[in-house]
Amino acid sequence: MDLAAIAITFGAIFLVELPDKTFIATLVLSTRYRPLAVWIGVGLAFAVQTLLAVLAGTVATLLPELLIQSVAIAIFLLGAVILFRTAPNADAEEKEQEEEYAAKATEPRTFFKALLASFVVLFTAEWGDLSQLLTINMVARFDDPVSVFLGSWGALLTVSGLAVLAGRVLLRHMRLSLLHYIGAGVCLLLATVTAVELLL
Repeated sequence: MDLAAIAITFGAIFLVELPDKTFIATLVLSTRYRPLAVWIGVGLAFAVQTLLAVLAGTVATLLPELLIQSVAIAIFLLGAVILFRTAPNADAEEKEQEEEYAAKATEPRTFFKALLASFVVLFTAEWGDLSQLLTINMVARFDDPVSVFLGSWGALLTVSGLAVLAGRVLLRHMRLSLLHYIGAGVCLLLATVTAVELLL
């Protein structure tokens, strides 16, 4: 295991996911169902998605290094553009996302049914998400699937845990638009570092 790979992956995924719909979905679900059931369901959904992203990244390591690095730069730049462009409307869209996820969580449920509902909502909502693309990219970059899995899944569990425990407080004191700009900055930094490594 590579602690640097875990830390870099964790930091990148955490900053990209904090302003994402993942946070809002988990927050809304935790107001409807038992928070522990929500967190476990969401965590299991993230485990499956992270595992699939890591497997895709492992296959990507078989490609030529120049291609991997070029795609990595493109993904980081795309992530920066997406986060930067969505930042101005992020605060307004937060309300719409809350209503959308609230509509999916309407009836009271047992612990297991709440867990299953949370798993299904997050599992279906997150395909092709920026965090998955970054996870694939990190595996190709570090060639250490276990470390990347731990860093990525750890970040997703932390973001969803924050949403369950203190989501409302965080949203009251921190604007989603600011988090989008921070995430965009992180993606730009990673694109720059990857480009420098490619040129050296």
